[in-house]
Amino acid sequence: MGENESADEKFMKEAIALAASANPFPNPRVGAVIVKNGKIIGRGFHRRAGEAHAEVEAINSLGDKFFAKGATIYVTLEPCSHYGKTPPCTKAIIETGIKRVVFGARDPTEKVCGEEELREAGIEVEGGIMEKEAEKLNPEFHGIGKDADAGLPAVSLKTAVSLDGKIACNMGESRWISSEESRKRGHELRAKHDAVIVGIETVLRDNPRLTTRLASGKNPLRVVLDSKLRVPLDARIFSDAHVVIATSAESDRKKKKKIEETGAKVLEFPGGRIPPGELLAKLAGIGVSSALVEGGGEVNASFVASGLVQRYYIFVCPKIIGGRNAKTAVEGDGIFSMNEAKLLVFEEVERVGDDILIVAKPKKTDGK
Repeated sequence: MGENESADEKFMKEAIALAASANPFPNPRVGAVIVKNGKIIGRGFHRRAGEAHAEVEAINSLGDKFFAKGATIYVTLEPCSHYGKTPPCTKAIIETGIKRVVFGARDPTEKVCGEEELREAGIEVEGGIMEKEAEKLNPEFHGIGKDADAGLPAVSLKTAVSLDGKIACNMGESRWISSEESRKRGHELRAKHDAVIVGIETVLRDNPRLTTRLASGKNPLRVVLDSKLRVPLDARIFSDAHVVIATSAESDRKKKKKIEETGAKVLEFPGGRIPPGELLAKLAGIGVSSALVEGGGEVNASFVASGLVQRYYIFVCPKIIGGRNAKTAVEGDGIFSMNEAKLLVFEEVERVGDDILIVAKPKKTDGK
């Protein structure tokens, strides 16, 4: 234990280390340890979506939950109190006779009120222990990243490319480059974010719904970058009013009014382009804490160039498309020398159906 480190911090570090080893996508990483008489007697982490949560895993590791009576459980995320694919963790904690719960990060979803339920059951609860470290386990879930101090949403970028880096053929057709399993994973990613961002060309070409229909979870706010208000009023994104159209302040006023009559919100920006940073600032102002960019090459390029993307999800598909004019995942002006390239670090590489999912993050200037 460090000179100024408390016992709670010591054991929370153990829980954080357990959580970091997990990948229960699309659920958040969570770890837990059970402590009695100053010693860890149980450990657990959330292994996979649909399986036991960290608290239950730690309790089960005891062999007999009787041993948890009077103990303290340290968990990196506020225990859940709702029924989903698994029963609420608060119920399991209460039934064991655990007397104290210490958690790191508070759950940002409205459906969780675990702290309140545990207190009502007579359990001592202390939250916010090593909160920032615990939140870093799940940056999209908590809407944090390198721009958190600026109040901007955490940004991820998702794309599917052929083995030669194309996102569409010469004629613009892109359905389907990726496998069905990858498309489902993409919908799970949408469910993890408050908003999904696309460009108007994607809407005009594919007429997407931008929902989570292939996965369980909430539909994100649909955000379309459309500086000239070309979006058709019968586009499928208008299936409900959970839509934002980002446009130029000089765009057609009558069209703007018609869009607003659908219940959608129109955000205006000066000039003919939508600057990513200014867009994110306005989205933060309406409650968006995380956004998933699913644009074409130009939209992707604008976000990459802005330096605001904190995580990349690249589905690489075993197809060769070819064509010097076929679209690529990141276009724009590009770079003029290799020392200008955006450097990334691979976090995960996973087989998804016939495809490979690469998860990467920007490489820090210190090389880590």
